[in-house]
Amino acid sequence: MTDIKNQFPQLFLRLTLSVTMLSAVADRFGWWSKENSSWGNMASFEEYTRKLTFFLPEALSTFSGYAATFLEILFPLMLILGFKTKMAAYGSSLLLLIFAVSMTIALGAKAPLDYSVWVGSAAALLLGVQQRYSFSIDQLTKK
Repeated sequence: MTDIKNQFPQLFLRLTLSVTMLSAVADRFGWWSKENSSWGNMASFEEYTRKLTFFLPEALSTFSGYAATFLEILFPLMLILGFKTKMAAYGSSLLLLIFAVSMTIALGAKAPLDYSVWVGSAAALLLGVQQRYSFSIDQLTKK
């Protein structure tokens, strides 16, 4: 995806991964309407996180929810800007893979499939293996 004909698909992938992850963050901050919300607030998200991380002590489970939220803000912003894109893509892939595995263990196979978490992880991994990133800070600062 590094030649001219793939510049826009690559940019589209960066943007759609970013918007998808930021949408989930907006949901837990209550920025989506109740009709379009899965959690609607951070307390509900913490409860959901405890369900996914049932094997962790409660304090660590809560911390993991906040850490995931931080990374779900950081990685998309990096992808949008094209800053350290490879690292952000691999980080996003790993984060989504952890979500997918946790969802599968805690909720069954259907949940991560319904939310396309496996697809998101694979897409981020595909983005990570690219040699260069068009329309990015990385491209501007490359020597």
